[in-house]
Amino acid sequence: MTGDSWLISDELWAKMEPLLPEHKTNHPLGRHRKRVDNRAAMNAIFFVLKTGCQWNALNAIGICSSSSAHRRFQEWRDAGVFERFWQNGLLDCAKQGSIDWSWLSMDGCITKSPLAGFKKTGRNPTDRGKQGVKRSLLTDANGLPLSLVVTGANTHDIKLVADTLDSLQTCRPGRRLHLCLDKGYEAQWLEDYLKSRYYEAHIQSRKEESEAMKNTDFKAHRWVVERTHSWMNRFRGVLTRWEKKVENYEAMLHFACGIISWNKSLLG
Repeated sequence: MTGDSWLISDELWAKMEPLLPEHKTNHPLGRHRKRVDNRAAMNAIFFVLKTGCQWNALNAIGICSSSSAHRRFQEWRDAGVFERFWQNGLLDCAKQGSIDWSWLSMDGCITKSPLAGFKKTGRNPTDRGKQGVKRSLLTDANGLPLSLVVTGANTHDIKLVADTLDSLQTCRPGRRLHLCLDKGYEAQWLEDYLKSRYYEAHIQSRKEESEAMKNTDFKAHRWVVERTHSWMNRFRGVLTRWEKKVENYEAMLHFACGIISWNKSLLG
């Protein structure tokens, strides 16, 4: 494949490059092969995220060798580059006033995980008990990803609310916030818990939302989180979890969330 759509843009690279840690050689004589260019390595990582191809397939693409790209990816993952990339994107959106705190939405999404072992995976009840992974996502009123948690596919959404709220990647306003949820989150103890954390739960099924829109001036808000899950699934590298290490999978998710956030910031 060729074309700029498979390479990280100049605008995103300008935001990513300052986050990369400085490389220090450990060779006693300072002699070694020339290190692969950081942007070439990042282009290779972005290609894997975008297409979902195997790391070894990079050898046929010509962007960067698979071993160099994967080694650099794990080095930057350990340095927290991808999570900070996401956080900086949200910070820039906050400075522009692009984060809409008027309504928040939370929902889970189950994807396949055929090779990931047993760490943060579980039997998918919607896929004949095959191994799967669930991500719990919190978004603002425009679908901007604010928080993300990964766990097994057999974990109920309601059990992930606290961890998802605790994983917020940006500062929230001090006022009470409206949080839209589906019927899977319906429980009195959860509503009481959310009230204690200054969230007002709005729990409705799709049918109830549809009827309310027909008979009143009600406007649906929960659909934005489903749209953001769809945006993330367009990154084929996270649509199916092929990564055996959950840290690698989470880094890819942070990278995808960072791209969505920065695209919102750069495009206004």
